[in-house]
Order: sequence, then C-alpha cells, then structure tokens
Amino acid sequence: MKENKVRKEPLIKLSRREDIDRKHSWTYRALAIVAALILDAIIIMVTVHMNPLDIYETMFMGAFGTSRKVWITLKDLSLLLLISIALTPAYKMKFWNLGGEGQVLMGAWATAFCMLYLGDKLPHGVLLLVMFLAAIVVGAIWAMIPAVFKAKWGTNETLFTLMMNYVAIQLIAYFVIKWEVPKGSGHVGIINQSTQAGWLPYIGTNSYALIVILVAIVTVGMYVYLKYSKHGYEISVVGESQRTATYVGISVDKVIIRTLFLSGAICGFAGWLMVSGSGHTITTSIAGGMGFTGIMVSWLAQFNVIVMILCSLLIVFMGHGASEIATSFGLNEAFGDILTGIIIFFIIGVEFFIHYKVHTRKSGKEVA
Repeated sequence: MKENKVRKEPLIKLSRREDIDRKHSWTYRALAIVAALILDAIIIMVTVHMNPLDIYETMFMGAFGTSRKVWITLKDLSLLLLISIALTPAYKMKFWNLGGEGQVLMGAWATAFCMLYLGDKLPHGVLLLVMFLAAIVVGAIWAMIPAVFKAKWGTNETLFTLMMNYVAIQLIAYFVIKWEVPKGSGHVGIINQSTQAGWLPYIGTNSYALIVILVAIVTVGMYVYLKYSKHGYEISVVGESQRTATYVGISVDKVIIRTLFLSGAICGFAGWLMVSGSGHTITTSIAGGMGFTGIMVSWLAQFNVIVMILCSLLIVFMGHGASEIATSFGLNEAFGDILTGIIIFFIIGVEFFIHYKVHTRKSGKEVA
C-alpha cells in the first residue's frame, strides 16, 4: 500500500485583490511617495552630509523657481503627456507599441523637411498647416506599418515597433548630415532663424503657451474618445478579449490599424510641436527618450488620461529638480537621478501591492 504523499504549501503565494477601492489605492500611492522621500533623505544625510530639506527645496526651485522655469516645466510636461496619451489607446488594446520614439522622430523629420524646403515658398499660416498635416501623416504611417503586419500576418508588434525606432534614428542621422549648417558641423542648427518661417506663433511674449493649450485640447479630446465614443468602447473590448470582440461583430484587424493610425498621428503631432514650437531644429535625440518614458506614464496612470497629468508632472519635476541640485551643490547629476529613480521605483512597486495580496505559509503547515 502506497503511502499518502504529503506536500508543503508554497512559502509565498499571491492572489489578486478584488476588493480595493480607489480611496485606499491612492492612499497606498501617497504612502509610497512619502516612504521614498524618507529613504532619499537618509541617503542624502549619509552620503553627502547635507540637509535633505535644502535638497528638496532646491529641486522645487529648479522646476518652479522663476516664471521661465515654470513655463519650461509646463512645456516638458505637455510634451510628455501628449506622447503618453498617444500610446495609451494601443496599450489599452494590448498592442505593445514600443515605437513612440520613432513615430515622434518621423513627425519631427516631416516638420523640418517642410520648414527647409517650403519655408520661403508658402505664407506662414499655410506653411504651418502643411507642416502639421505632413507630421501627423508621416507619424501615422510609421505606426501603421507594424499594425498592418500584426493584423494581417500576426507578427510580433513589440519587436517590430522597437526596431522601427532604430530605423527612424538612422534616417534622421542621414538627413542631419545632409542638412548640416555649416558643413562638417554635424548639426542642422536653428531652422529659418532669420525669417522664423514655420515657427509656432507666440502668445504675447511666451513661446510655450500655445503648446500647453494645444496639448490640453488633445488631452480632453482623448479622454472623451476613450470614455464615451464607439471607437473607445471597441478598443476596450479588443483589449479584454479579441475572441469576444469578434463574437460581437467587431473587426479586430480594423480596430488595430485604426488605433495605431491615431497613436502615430498624435506622436507625429508631438514631433511637430518639438520642431515648430520648441527647438526649431532636428536631431536624433530631439524626443529625449519621451517615447519610452511615455510608456511608464501610461501604465502608472492605468490608462487614465487625467491621472497621466499627475504622473507626467512628477517625472518632469524630478528631472528638472535633479539637474538643479547638481548645479547648485556641485554634485554629480547622477546623484539627482538616483533620488529620482528611488521615487519612481517606489511608485511602480506599490502598484504590485495594490493589485495583489501576498500570503506566507504558516510554519509546519502541510497539505495532503
């Protein structure tokens, strides 16, 4: 007669939380930020022997110390938010679009192309419109390429969109050399600096206000689109289950292509703002990694467009603050990045405990 086999319970088990409400989840997030700030304070005191409050005050001044710094913070916040919004429909549909960086770059390239070749041939208003249309169309096409391959032949969109970033970078690098001024410098320089042809108009004396306004309009539009439109509903259904979507009569392939067209168009729009409204030049690093940071913002916000504003503000604030403490206290900029990384790590980590419970085995407990 065989003996009954006895197995021990796992030391640690996970189960998904079903009962946590919004109030408690945001309380956990706030506590995570407080815990991260406390850990940062300890690191500051131990490593550089400084008052943490002085460091935090300097970080705040780096982002909001002057009216110019406030507008730069708002501009960077707006661009990061715009890219996050662009990526959100695809992620909500569970299409893993890692190509935001390349789509932004291609929109920026189309904008610079129009500024260079049409700047002295079209009236300013018409030129801005042509640049805008070129940027969103090129960005949309760049996103649609992997979407079509995914819809028709089932290719891996993660690798496809990621590789499209590198293709975009190399294309931009080629045209930077082609357009460089002066020759041999490796830089395009400020485009149409004397005529300002294709530059986004100022509001009063502020060069960034229009960027903030346009992004605010897109943010409201995306919120309404995802929450109240038929297309937004179809995106949610496809994200939940493609089988269910097909059963209720939704064309999954059509939704994938349409959604990526929208994502790419908004990324192209971000590229248009970067060239026409901000930098007035084109480089391989003009997106500044926002195409990847936007992924984190979208996921941290759980695809909630309004919450993305807060997430974007936190990341931009920490970035500006890190640069400021490096300048003010003569510290390596990596030190500020460490403080920023700890806070972001805690924010990401708390999401696990919001959505899952951790159960530990009682000593000696066994299951037959």
